[in-house]
Amino acid sequence: MTRTRILISESTNPWFNLAVEDTIFRSMPADQRILFLWRNADTVVIGRAQNPWRECRTERMEHDGVKLARRQTGGGAVFHDLGNTNFTFMAGKPEYDKQVSTQIVLAGLQQLGIHGVANGRNDLVLQDEEGVRKFSGSAYRETIDRGFHHGTLLLSADMSRLADYLNPDPKKLQAKGITSVKSRVINLNSVKADIDHQQVCDAIIHAYLQHYQQDAQVEYISPEQFTDLPGFEDKFAKQSSWDWNFGQTPPFTHHLDERFTWGGVEIFLDVEQGVIQQATIFSDMLDPYPMELLAKKLPQVLYDRSAIALCIEQLAQQHSEYAKELKELSAWIMTAC
Repeated sequence: MTRTRILISESTNPWFNLAVEDTIFRSMPADQRILFLWRNADTVVIGRAQNPWRECRTERMEHDGVKLARRQTGGGAVFHDLGNTNFTFMAGKPEYDKQVSTQIVLAGLQQLGIHGVANGRNDLVLQDEEGVRKFSGSAYRETIDRGFHHGTLLLSADMSRLADYLNPDPKKLQAKGITSVKSRVINLNSVKADIDHQQVCDAIIHAYLQHYQQDAQVEYISPEQFTDLPGFEDKFAKQSSWDWNFGQTPPFTHHLDERFTWGGVEIFLDVEQGVIQQATIFSDMLDPYPMELLAKKLPQVLYDRSAIALCIEQLAQQHSEYAKELKELSAWIMTAC
C-alpha cells in the first residue's frame, strides 16, 4: 500500500525549501506519495534555463534584500512573498499524474468558495470582468520512476512589487534560454478577502486525503527540525550558491553603450556560466589604449557589476593617466550591468 505523507515547511528561506524539495524527491521510496506545502519570503524564483540578468532587476533585488533562487524545473520567473502559497506533489510511477494533483488543488480551493479552472499553459485561472486572470503557475519534473508537480498560488501577494523585480529595464541581452511569458494575474483575496496560507494548506490537505481515502499526520519541517535527509547539506550549499543561481545561466551577450565627454564607448560582453569569456570594446576616444587594456583584462571576471568595477579600478591604479576616464566608466558600469 502506498504510504501518504504531508510535509509543511515552517521556513520561508527559498534555498532551504527548494533543497528540501529536491532532496526528498531524489530519496523518497517508490511506495510513497508526498504533499509538500511551503512559502518563501521576498524571492525571485527563476526556471532552470533562465537568465537572471534578463528576467530580473538584480541590482534592485540586492538593494532590497530580495533573494534569487533557481529551481530545478523549467518555466518562467516569479516573485514570491508571504502572500504566496507553494505546493509540491510527488509520487512514484505509474501513480504520478499532474492532472490529478491539479484537480486536488482546485478541489481544495472550491472548499473556500474559489472556482478556478486549469488552462492549456499549466496555469490555474479565474474569469472576471477583465477576462481570464491567472492565479497559479506550475512546473513539472519527471525521472524514470517518479515525478513531481509544483506551483505557486497568489493569495495576497504585493502586486506592486512584481514590476520592481520582474520587469528589467531593456538590456541589449542576446540570450539563449527561456524568457518569461507575462500573464495578467490576480490575487485570490479579491475573491475571498480573508484567505491566508493556513486556510489554503488546510483545504489542500483535506482534498488530498479525501482523494486518496487515507489519513496522515502533518509533519512540520524547518532548519532546526527536520528528518535527516541524505545529501541535504550538499544540496542546500548548491541551492544557495552563486554558481547555481547565477552561474548556471545559459551563454549570452550583453551589449552596452554610452557617450562621455571624452568619447563614446560600446561594449560587447560574451558571458558563459556567469563569467565573462570575451570582451570587445569600441570607442572613438582620442586615445583608445585604456579600452584596449580593459578588453584584455575583463575575460574570466565574474559577470557582476562589483567585480567588473574592481577590475576597472585596478586598471586605473596601474594607469593613473587614464584614471578620470576609467572612474567615469566604472561608475556607469555600476548602473548599467
